[in-house]
Amino acid sequence: MNAHPLHLFTHCPRCGAAGFAENDFKSKRCPACGFVLYHNAAAAVVAVVYDAAGRLLAVRRRLAPAAGTLDLPGGFVDAGETLEAACLRELREETGARATVERYLFSLPNTYLYSGYEVHTTDSFFLCRPRADVLWAPGDDADALLWLSPSEITPGRFGLASIRAGISKLLNR
Repeated sequence: MNAHPLHLFTHCPRCGAAGFAENDFKSKRCPACGFVLYHNAAAAVVAVVYDAAGRLLAVRRRLAPAAGTLDLPGGFVDAGETLEAACLRELREETGARATVERYLFSLPNTYLYSGYEVHTTDSFFLCRPRADVLWAPGDDADALLWLSPSEITPGRFGLASIRAGISKLLNR
């Protein structure tokens, strides 16, 4: 049985009262002030980039979770940001690439462990085309950049569940 997504929160974030209790499968309610906190999925984006030779761009994760494993460039969407803008920002932060979003591909649910807290996400995958003058360089939480030929792409090398599932979908297209 999975723990309630807000199980770490025992006090009301509004008034500080103890007894912050489960309201339903994704919310807690304060018995003192009536405040209800919902745990909804966070928006995240993934950039899928191929070079002219058909190789897929992957990054090696520098930080937890899944440090040292492969990933695709991406991350969380900031408040007030579109999915497309977030995808291009994350791609630039992790690889130095300036690009355009060609098209939306698909989305997948994920659970991302951060600071001991499970963040439920919905990861939107976008096909991106980098500009011709890109100077590739790992940055932010990317330790290295790798160009994988189709024969080198194995879902098991990717550390996050949604990325593994996304890689499988890409391979089966």
